[in-house]
Amino acid sequence: MSLSFEGRIAIVTGAGGGLGRAHALELARRGAKVVVNDLGSARDGTGHSDAALQVVEEIRAAGGEAMSNGGNVADYEQMVEMVARAKEAWGTVHILINNAGILRDKSFAKMEPADFELVVRIHLFGAAFCAKAVWETMREQNYGRILMTTSSSGLGGNFGQANYGAAKLGMVGLAKTLHLEGARHDIRVNALAPTAGTRMTQDIFPEEAFNAFRAEAVTPAALFLVSDEAPSNAIVGAGAGVFQSAWVTMNEGVLLPPEAWTLEEFAAAWPRIADRSGDRVISNGMEQSMHAMTKLQQAAKA
Repeated sequence: MSLSFEGRIAIVTGAGGGLGRAHALELARRGAKVVVNDLGSARDGTGHSDAALQVVEEIRAAGGEAMSNGGNVADYEQMVEMVARAKEAWGTVHILINNAGILRDKSFAKMEPADFELVVRIHLFGAAFCAKAVWETMREQNYGRILMTTSSSGLGGNFGQANYGAAKLGMVGLAKTLHLEGARHDIRVNALAPTAGTRMTQDIFPEEAFNAFRAEAVTPAALFLVSDEAPSNAIVGAGAGVFQSAWVTMNEGVLLPPEAWTLEEFAAAWPRIADRSGDRVISNGMEQSMHAMTKLQQAAKA
């Protein structure tokens, strides 16, 4: 199966290097017109550069079509302007890959509130602002593909990354809600948890691992998740050629009668409450309450 992006208009944020650059280059190679967004800052979010323009020049040199954008994803008005420029030049936007991000790693004890706030703002608010900027366009044309770049740090936590982990799991919740709200307009929304050797990880990975975890190894998953054939509501892990699916699950649970709604009864039931047998994937936020109602009804009939 050959997947083409001919005629598609894509926005990739944080595309001046690393993962975003790899995604943008491959989208363009497969026929998409690409907005290469990058503020050009350092890993901690400071400074500026012409990183986006350099990637645009790479795309054009290879025969593709692209435009650069230096907007800050954490500034909603700048994202609205970016989308307006894309629509003025090319008519619409079909694809958004939210990839922009920064790191300010410290243990929670040493982390300043400003460092927590900025990381959450860039990752989570930035993803929401970009999605909001394209949302009505995608609804009106009954087509859209949005990819959130989450992280295993959000899915499982990671020492020294309270800010980053909080933002990245927040992006999963955002993706799941937009999946539900966009479904009737064929807007498919997914989340990608990459592991790659980029400027974000260059002094974290050993050199051998850094070379093995090339950004290009993640791009096949990213592009599939924004293709015509994309699923929706998927969480995919990708790194060094290993691709995985992740899910948010909930088990069958235990029904305690009103007379057992005490700390002691809960503690006694905890082994059964924590039993993972019978886990099932949660498809929407109402399932917890609906499942509880079902168990109450079943108990009443027993």
